[in-house]
Amino acid sequence: MSGNHYQGHEVSCCIKYFIFGFNILFWLLGMALVGIGLWAWSEKGVLSNISSITDLGGLDPVWLFMVVGGVMFILGFAGCIGALRENTFLLKFFSVFLGIIFFLELTTGVLAFVFKDWIKDQLNLFINNNIRAYRDDIDLQNLIDFTQEYWECCGAFGADDWNMNIYFNCTDGNPSREKCGVPFSCCTKDPAEDVINTQCGYDIRAKPDSEQKDYINVKGCVPQFEKWLQDNLTLVAGIFIGVALLQIFGICLAQNLVSDIEAVRASCFCQSSHHMLNLLWLTPHSPSFMLQGAPPSVHAPTPSSLQQESSVLLQMKLSLALMLSVLPARRKTEDFTEPAPSYEH
Repeated sequence: MSGNHYQGHEVSCCIKYFIFGFNILFWLLGMALVGIGLWAWSEKGVLSNISSITDLGGLDPVWLFMVVGGVMFILGFAGCIGALRENTFLLKFFSVFLGIIFFLELTTGVLAFVFKDWIKDQLNLFINNNIRAYRDDIDLQNLIDFTQEYWECCGAFGADDWNMNIYFNCTDGNPSREKCGVPFSCCTKDPAEDVINTQCGYDIRAKPDSEQKDYINVKGCVPQFEKWLQDNLTLVAGIFIGVALLQIFGICLAQNLVSDIEAVRASCFCQSSHHMLNLLWLTPHSPSFMLQGAPPSVHAPTPSSLQQESSVLLQMKLSLALMLSVLPARRKTEDFTEPAPSYEH
């Protein structure tokens, strides 16, 4: 119908497609991480024996890929599809889920600052449990080797922590060739060696402590981790603040888009309701139409049918008027300049 000059709300295309583009990257990255995790489990035969997931005494690094990838996939899907389809349920789910993650991160940071000693004890227990399971999982083994090489450490608080592993302990009944040794990742690096000597840690703990430091790193990983945090405190704080601001920004954008969508839907409902009310008010055979001087229908209604039809129309008009009355006041005052329809015979 021509002549419609109604000016309503519009959904911001910039916000909509920014949320869509940003979240589609998260969606694809989360899908890739989950795929890598499933591939790693497939290579280790975990998918063919699901019960083996809980058999490992230490941490399976694949869980990091699965959990992080799963969260990114869910968030990316909700934000991407919610913005593209203007689905307020998915956008609200995206905002709430992101808010929960932000709250958990904030709580973890506060607790880690307040309960430093407890966190240190839990980290020591975590590392020792993984030391026991060092040879049980190749991914865990690679993670421990990378940690010890990167921080130049050995064990949780020292090389003797490797006594908790059945292959490296110094008991008389240990038949392993690695008895009283440490993994190669504990060894000090020799710049002249191009090939890593994986046997450099054999029998090293059978030597006096004064000689061990010439061959291996004697500092524990927990003290080295604390030292690394102190040296890189600005970088770590900057990363956490940047992630937090990014999450808050995402929540605000999603809520802004939800408000725009709901405003557009309310405006469309207001426009259609006003239009329908005008049509009903000028419907043929109604008293208001007769007052306009319009000619009666070719087939004149009987008094009983006219009374029945007028009663139904009156009920419909009252219902629409009631719905319009509960709309926000700003919806009622918006300009709706579409001319009333005219009937010509």
